[in-house]
Amino acid sequence: MNLEQLNFHHLFYFWRVAKIGHLTRAAQEVHTSQSALSAQIKQLEERLGEPLFEREGKRLVLTATGRLAFSYAEDIFGLGQEMLGRLQGRSEGMIRLRVGSVSTLSRNYQENWIRPLLVDQSVVLTLESGLLEGLLERLLQHQLDVVLANETVPAESSRPLHCRFLGSQAIALVGPAGAWKDRTLRIPEDLDGVEIALPGPRHALRAQFDALCIAAGVKPRLRAEVDDMAMLRLIARDSGWLTVLPEVVVQDELRSGSLLKVGQLTEMQENFYAITTPNRHRIERLEALLAGASLSPAQATHGALNGESGDLKKTSS
Repeated sequence: MNLEQLNFHHLFYFWRVAKIGHLTRAAQEVHTSQSALSAQIKQLEERLGEPLFEREGKRLVLTATGRLAFSYAEDIFGLGQEMLGRLQGRSEGMIRLRVGSVSTLSRNYQENWIRPLLVDQSVVLTLESGLLEGLLERLLQHQLDVVLANETVPAESSRPLHCRFLGSQAIALVGPAGAWKDRTLRIPEDLDGVEIALPGPRHALRAQFDALCIAAGVKPRLRAEVDDMAMLRLIARDSGWLTVLPEVVVQDELRSGSLLKVGQLTEMQENFYAITTPNRHRIERLEALLAGASLSPAQATHGALNGESGDLKKTSS
């Protein structure tokens, strides 16, 4: 069979059934009958010469050929969706850039990273937040252009991803200025019994902090554990407890003096990554952001606390 004989309408129906995993629900989605949908997939199987599904009870399961066809269909129709989005943006004279960020990522960091785009009159931004796996799925389906994360992802042949290191951020122990003016703590030696708010168990920093305390034989008094950095910022500001978080999260409070840095966790840092697909559609504005070299922890802290844009500085690395 050559390409001219491949019916992409049938391939689209196969893709929807494989993606949804249910013939009846797929038929409802594409506004056709279950029997018509089944017949068109059957025609595709006859053209390809191999079955795409097999039944396990009431479930439809992809065969080895079906899995291969599905991986190509994902690219074909994902790129089709991307093309429509790009054409829509071009027809309006605009460039659309779709950015996902993990829910545990500092919103201050995200804003610093996209700041050059905020003054670009030709760019329309779509910003999404969620769990990493869900965002990566949308990235692979070409529904996002880049995902910002604070953890790396492994390279897999079945899931082609490119993970670019953007920089690091210093981690601090902060407290309210009224209680901690002119006071400092040794970290982690002085933390035993101290009331503290921490990033939640899903956050990349939490395991680092727990390991640090276990190694030192200290046990702070846990008062809150929070995944969302915006909420952790509010708790740091309003609770009166000490809080462990990246300095960029409370950059405004540190600048104004309402919060003070009580101690520096020199053995900890948060890393930032931009995740893309290798064969993505190239967008000039995104490529310019990705082309910046990584900041050192000192540079990242200095830039955040002095109100700099957060662009990644060019280096030789």
